[in-house]
Amino acid sequence: MRPTQSRGKRRAGGAGLLALGREFAKFGTVGGLGIFVNLGVFNVCRGATGLPVVRCSVIATMVAITFNYLGLRYYAYRDRDRRHRSREVALFAAFSIVGLVIENGVLYVATYGFGWRGPLLGNLFKFLGIAAATLFRFWSYRAWVFRALPGHLAPSRHGEPSNSTSNPAAYQPETTAPPP
Repeated sequence: MRPTQSRGKRRAGGAGLLALGREFAKFGTVGGLGIFVNLGVFNVCRGATGLPVVRCSVIATMVAITFNYLGLRYYAYRDRDRRHRSREVALFAAFSIVGLVIENGVLYVATYGFGWRGPLLGNLFKFLGIAAATLFRFWSYRAWVFRALPGHLAPSRHGEPSNSTSNPAAYQPETTAPPP
């Protein structure tokens, strides 16, 4: 491989990592706000009703899922493919249900499996469940629900993400050194 090819691939890889970092930051912003919604509804439900802790957690998770869909669709992934909205909503719901099971499964095992009860422990295990489910959700939402349009993350000639409709797999880095 010639040195100029290596430099072009580094620039292309750097632009891709930068774009992924921005995407993760937007996902994290929506998710961070969703955590406040989730924990807020969870604690209000626990304090205002006589419902069991996991049932309050499931209600809170469902409210947060709705909040997160709106935030992800209209903020984090607003530039993604919108042509198949019913497919997007169905996949989001399916992956969100898996996340709900992961999140509330952690709380269920801690509460009923190990007998760790109380407001502090409930919030701790609720938060740990959210963290575990977030890893799954980030991967599944980005890979299956909010799919990139063709060329969305394809680096341009100068290493910046491109909005062209070119095929990202067909991107070829520059083979000559850029002008000084």
